[in-house]
Amino acid sequence: MLHIGLTGGIGSGKSTVSRRLAELGAVVVDADLIAREVVEPGEPALELIRARFGDEVFTEQGALDRPALGRVVFGDPDALADLEGITHPAIWQRTAERFARARREGTAVGVHDMPLLVEKRMAGEYHLVVVVDTAEEERVRRLVELRGMPEEEARSRIAAQADDAQRRAVADVLLDNNGAPEELLARVDRLWQDRLTPFADNLATLTPVRAPHELHLREPDPEWAGQAERELARLRHRLGPLAVTLDHIGSTAVPMYAKPILDLQVGVASLDDADSVDFRAAMDEGGYPRRDHVTEDVAKDGAVWPKRYHLGCDPAVPIHVHVREVGSPGWRWALLFRDWLRADEAGRADYRAEKDRLVTQGLTRPDYAEAKEPWFAAADERIEAWATRTGWTAPARGD
Repeated sequence: MLHIGLTGGIGSGKSTVSRRLAELGAVVVDADLIAREVVEPGEPALELIRARFGDEVFTEQGALDRPALGRVVFGDPDALADLEGITHPAIWQRTAERFARARREGTAVGVHDMPLLVEKRMAGEYHLVVVVDTAEEERVRRLVELRGMPEEEARSRIAAQADDAQRRAVADVLLDNNGAPEELLARVDRLWQDRLTPFADNLATLTPVRAPHELHLREPDPEWAGQAERELARLRHRLGPLAVTLDHIGSTAVPMYAKPILDLQVGVASLDDADSVDFRAAMDEGGYPRRDHVTEDVAKDGAVWPKRYHLGCDPAVPIHVHVREVGSPGWRWALLFRDWLRADEAGRADYRAEKDRLVTQGLTRPDYAEAKEPWFAAADERIEAWATRTGWTAPARGD
């Protein structure tokens, strides 16, 4: 099941997006509703709250008096920690149960409506993060005019949340909601049709997204770095200690004139780890199926440089994941080549000239990759000399 994290600041219109996705066929699990469910009468968490905070945070009818509880924990970190220690396990368990049931029922897309996604640093847990993006002043206006909230309270509640820049940093998709409601709904519909549905289909069948056969190179895109960082966060979450290092490599990591493909490197202690059931299952669940026919790099020293190779399932972002043993020649060279290009302007110019030369030959993308190998081999001595001169060493833990 494609797992989407949906978030946005208070007053952004996130609920409108959530409802539309449900209408389109997604199962939506609302974090705020779950948080209320687990403290309803009869729930185990409610009695634990009574035992910790006493009868004074309950109404005469036995329901939780939220304002009274808020006054108790406000400004008291220990009391707040105790409350979260009671409610959070119940919330996460209920959330996991809802998504597990959706998967059993064959749901293609599951949406976690999570206001505190950024604050809880949860972005790496989802296949995609969708952020409803609305200007702060527009959100204040809506809270005051549509919800009757005092302006001072509206601004205070906005200030207590993650800011726009923090949300945009984790967003794979920004849904602009500064216009009319029907404009937002149209954007959601396009997202569902163009990205979520094909992504879910690819994930269900473990069908990777292959870059076009035709060769297309682009000038540096400022989005590449953020896209790579979000994918690395997902790999880190999925693989845990199996991934010793995680790096953005290749031309998009420099960045420079390149194919619009993210090359990522996972460093493992041994390729046996990369071949393990746990590793392969984690990669499949994350949407990075293995391409078993690729087992080595073109070596620069005449030896065999073994690796494993995975592609991504997201139709909007072609992703190539190279899995190599930490300290191996292939792992080292990928990092060295990236860092040399970042540091050496003449090296970038020479590489750009070689790319331009090959582009004029009308090569396909696979032929282009092979045609660059003589240039890499010729540049190897120059690159190694730069490493010696600068005292370059591979990063110990990745980007």
